[in-house]
Amino acid sequence: MITGCGNSPCLSARRCDAVAASRPLILFGAGDIAELAQFYFTRDAGRQVAGFCVDGAYLGKDSFLGLPVVAFEEVAARFAPAEHDMFIALAYARMNDLRAEKLAAAEAAGYGLTSYISSRATVLNDGRIGVNAFVQEDVTIQPFVSIGRNVTLWAGATISHHSTIGDNVFVAPNAVVSGGVVVGDNCFLGVNSTVRNHITVGPRCVIGAGAVLLHDAEPGGVYRASAATRLAQDADSLTGL
Repeated sequence: MITGCGNSPCLSARRCDAVAASRPLILFGAGDIAELAQFYFTRDAGRQVAGFCVDGAYLGKDSFLGLPVVAFEEVAARFAPAEHDMFIALAYARMNDLRAEKLAAAEAAGYGLTSYISSRATVLNDGRIGVNAFVQEDVTIQPFVSIGRNVTLWAGATISHHSTIGDNVFVAPNAVVSGGVVVGDNCFLGVNSTVRNHITVGPRCVIGAGAVLLHDAEPGGVYRASAATRLAQDADSLTGL
């Protein structure tokens, strides 16, 4: 189990191993991603989650998973930054801009940002992973990889050797980034997408589910695979099934 940014010094301003065992954690968010983060932090990382926060305009409930939910505008009064860390438990809304904005707001409020790196992930890059990483089970990060701030690597994703992942990137389940790739800031790589070796994915690109990217991707580009089509026959007419 690894919390913070790994067993070695990383891009975080704070050595995570000095605080991970003792500082309670506040999760920004109160939806599916926050529920997953609470599960992983408590079940795998041994962290105490003290509560959740959301923007005051979206404060529709005062508890979630049996823990308090407070407005972000009031969170510092309830959970002092000097005594708590924060994790931004959001997905990829607005090309990851929302997650980036809340990360900046949490830092401006004085919170230390932590990361979750699954005990079932294979991480071989000497901890070169930025703050607010969400690295799930069966992720593989090979040697000589650099991963920026605020990056989500969903279950089964592979980041191959000598690749660089920018800030605010979301990599969906079982996506593969081959060796020597540069992925720019604020990209989204969909489920089972593949990026071939030694190419560059420009900032704010979307590589859709199942897409195979063989050449450089221009900034802001959207790349998708061909969708599955239904055949004329019904399933019951197939032989051998």
